[in-house]
Amino acid sequence: MGVCTLTSIVIAMMLKPHPQDLSYHLFADQRTISGIPDFANVLSNIPFLFIGMYGLFLLRKSPGPINHIYTVLFSGIFLTGLGSAYYHYAPDNNSLVFDRIPMTLVFMAFLSATIAAWVDFKTGTRLLIPLLVLGVASVLWWHYTELKGAGDLRFYGFIQFYPMLIIPLIFLLFASPANNKELYLLVWVIVWYGAAKIFELFDKDIYRITGFISGHSLKHIAAAIATWYIVIFFEKKYIAVV
Repeated sequence: MGVCTLTSIVIAMMLKPHPQDLSYHLFADQRTISGIPDFANVLSNIPFLFIGMYGLFLLRKSPGPINHIYTVLFSGIFLTGLGSAYYHYAPDNNSLVFDRIPMTLVFMAFLSATIAAWVDFKTGTRLLIPLLVLGVASVLWWHYTELKGAGDLRFYGFIQFYPMLIIPLIFLLFASPANNKELYLLVWVIVWYGAAKIFELFDKDIYRITGFISGHSLKHIAAAIATWYIVIFFEKKYIAVV
């Protein structure tokens, strides 16, 4: 794990600073419906709100010490729905901050929860605050560099993709009969998140082919499904056995 982490950091630092491409804000489906600009991309964030609220509701059924990690995680899912909807309502670099900060809460809390469940509970819980600080700092650093005219996405890019590299490695290195029972649920998290990134990449192509839904709207739906599997994992592992 240490080698993977160090290698990822070195690779990220070797990359040239990369600003946010302003064309990123020009999504394929920009239809205004019922007075709401970018209607489909705004409304496709609704699943995050319900999934986050359901996760927070489940916490009431589980008095376990893992709850503070999942409180952050489920709150992050809910706030992702709000932040992403706000961003798509008026897409620019400033509103993108409110989209990305909640996502880092989800990424970092998910990593913390994985370490707590698979590696060591105390280590996972103690890492939560430092990981959250790093996640938020990555977005604030990117925005600060953009305001200074020298945008640098490297730190945020590392925070976004590192958990998707290290978490499967944790599953492989620390597999145990106690955890393997629910492991398939977290595999689906990674699968659906990967699908979300593919949909995002082919935003315009998908909209051109379908004529009614874009890749970016499908990205939101796929990412929401990924978060749903996190909620189901929590329910099966920490509530079903209570």
